[in-house]
Amino acid sequence: MRIGFDVSQTGGLRAGCGYVAYSLARSLAACAPHDDFVLYPTFGDFFFDPDWERATYVPQQPNFVRGPGQRTIAEARRFWTRPGTDFEYQLGLPDVVHSNNFFCPRGLEKARLVYTLYDLSFLENPEWTVEANRTGCFEGVFQASLHADHIVAISHFSKRHFLETFPHYPEGRITVTHLASRFCNILPVERPEHLAKLHPDQFWLCVGTLEPRKNHARLLHAYARLKARCGGAMPLVLAGGKGWLMDDMHRLIDQLALGGDVTFTGYIDDAALQWLYQNCYAALYPSLFEGFGLPVLEAMSLGAAVITSDVTSIPEIVGNAALLVDPYQERAICDMMHHLLSSRGLREELQSRAMARARDFRWESAAQTVLRCYEQALLSPRLEEVLEQRAAPEWPAVDAVEQAA
Repeated sequence: MRIGFDVSQTGGLRAGCGYVAYSLARSLAACAPHDDFVLYPTFGDFFFDPDWERATYVPQQPNFVRGPGQRTIAEARRFWTRPGTDFEYQLGLPDVVHSNNFFCPRGLEKARLVYTLYDLSFLENPEWTVEANRTGCFEGVFQASLHADHIVAISHFSKRHFLETFPHYPEGRITVTHLASRFCNILPVERPEHLAKLHPDQFWLCVGTLEPRKNHARLLHAYARLKARCGGAMPLVLAGGKGWLMDDMHRLIDQLALGGDVTFTGYIDDAALQWLYQNCYAALYPSLFEGFGLPVLEAMSLGAAVITSDVTSIPEIVGNAALLVDPYQERAICDMMHHLLSSRGLREELQSRAMARARDFRWESAAQTVLRCYEQALLSPRLEEVLEQRAAPEWPAVDAVEQAA
């Protein structure tokens, strides 16, 4: 096969979608040596990395080449949203095009389209994101429901939610492919200099982009409750880049008198993140909505005890290897943190369960499943043709017409 693969978010400051595309491409390089890959460093008009030529991922193998990239977002918008007659030729004549960043391309006449489905959180609560992100994400998944020949869903929860929202899409064309941790080396790493003030086993950790859906405000309230209950508390480390709608975070910290207790690391590299996971007292992830919950699994893979939400996809991922809590209840979050502090042996038990559970998730398995999705897409009728046949008017059977005559 010749596969066109979206790596547009694998450059600097990569987050969820970028880590998925990067990890999947790396595993495909290992398990598909006889297939050819064209990697698209720009993909659609929803996301654009101006440093794509240097930063986006390309495995150093002869069957992986970089595809066309546009110099500006305006050029990318024209190329991807107004495809010309030679569109597939410019894409490298792929058999399959795989979208990984919510954007759904149009204009493919021969190539089959495979689409990674993350989540539909943007439909749940308008306060969780900004209008541009909400409309861009919706446009992508809506177009995928009409044009994607196969969908790779990252959890059973996301698959169910998508089918509830777009019931016209054939369920047999969706394959659930669980993600995995990007941390392959679980040996201890040295503490980075910029984290010198943190001591092993003496801080709480929350990893994730600072945005409302990640529920940092309720976590801060719960942490303030814990501090009041215990007469003090270990530091709380918030690791992640700034997202949107979180300008009042520092004001809330001041209101709760937590100024000396909360550490913001900003966006950090993998080595620093690994040290944080391996040395935190516990990882806290009270997210309100997840399509998968990759930070939870990555924490578990590095042996962290985890307190996380009992909603959406997260119970599916953690099984019995984490403490689950209602993320809307600040008191419940506080109580669970206190329970972990006061229950002898519980932390060690969770750490052991976490590593065992994380071993069930492997990028090699995900890559093999995705390859089968490509093959299935090529062997199946195009989705557009299937939907057109469904929409065709239903004429009376010939026998019935003759009887009526």
